[in-house]
Amino acid sequence: MYELERLPYEYDSLEPFIDTHTLGLHKEKHQASYLYKLNMLLLENNYDYKESLEQLAKNIKTYHFSNKEDILYNLGGVINHNIYFNSMNSKDKRQNPNTLLMKLINQKFGSYDNLKKELKKKALEIKGSGYTFLVLVDNNLTIVNLLNQDNPYNYHYLPLIGIDMWEHAYYLNYENKKELYVDNFLEVMDFSYANQMF
Repeated sequence: MYELERLPYEYDSLEPFIDTHTLGLHKEKHQASYLYKLNMLLLENNYDYKESLEQLAKNIKTYHFSNKEDILYNLGGVINHNIYFNSMNSKDKRQNPNTLLMKLINQKFGSYDNLKKELKKKALEIKGSGYTFLVLVDNNLTIVNLLNQDNPYNYHYLPLIGIDMWEHAYYLNYENKKELYVDNFLEVMDFSYANQMF
């Protein structure tokens, strides 16, 4: 069965920008619930677990699952949270984009600061629940919004950065101040995972 991916930092490492209580609930309750439901649905379909979560999302059309919509929803809930959690890090571990990725960022957005402005602008466009992703598509960078638990691999995008815009990601600390939450996400944004994926 699929297991909960460990965070690359301690729960209090993102303070004061992302508080410990919210991060703990987010990981141990919300994502864990998606994972549990996904595993139960896959077991009902006699799934063999030979593929990674990402491969399963890419190849989902080749499977004849019952309750495929429920599987996709919970699969997205696990994958999207993994991307989000891997898009942040503690101050001492945070990385900037590597040379090649920075070159693409400068070509597409003009500068790293402009990328952050565009991520914020796009994230604040989400109505309801969803995610903002920086993705690579055919060697081009773009920013996309996906609603609910739709995940980038369904569209064969390579996700590099993800911002969770569901209320449970920020409400305990920020209430309805989404703009402040996004500003503070950008303070802890980390390109370690993005550099590895790129």
